Amino acid sequence: MELSDEIRIAAPRDVVYEALNNPDILQECIPGCEELTQSSPQDLEAKVVLKIGPVKARFAGQVTLDKSKAPDGFSLQGEGKGGAAGFAKGGADVTLTEDGSETVLAYTAKVDVGGKIAQLGSRLIAGTAKKLSGKFFTRLGEIVSEQSGS
Repeated sequence: MELSDEIRIAAPRDVVYEALNNPDILQECIPGCEELTQSSPQDLEAKVVLKIGPVKARFAGQVTLDKSKAPDGFSLQGEGKGGAAGFAKGGADVTLTEDGSETVLAYTAKVDVGGKIAQLGSRLIAGTAKKLSGKFFTRLGEIVSEQSGS
């Protein structure tokens, strides 16, 4: 499954980039995130509770960031295991483009799921993924806009 979208954030690119690399801000933005710890400058570990249709599961996962394109963007790869519910793995490419005093954040993400979750059907999974990513980026925009005083 592939997702892509772009949002406009009322803050300069460097402020948005810093927020996307701040574990405390990320934890607040990720729906269902119970814990997010940074084990190295490019590795994060997360515990997230998600409900997809009738399946609710606690996922333990790891994310690796590739910051070689900073501050114009970055890539990430991750995998989460939800026990009997299954697994999710994937990655995303994020670009940050300055537009005056605002930043346009565009992303393309690929996600693969398996186990019970995969049996729910691609339409339900895609709808949930879009809703969760929308919540993440809406909250990120709110936090960054507040911090930059817009």
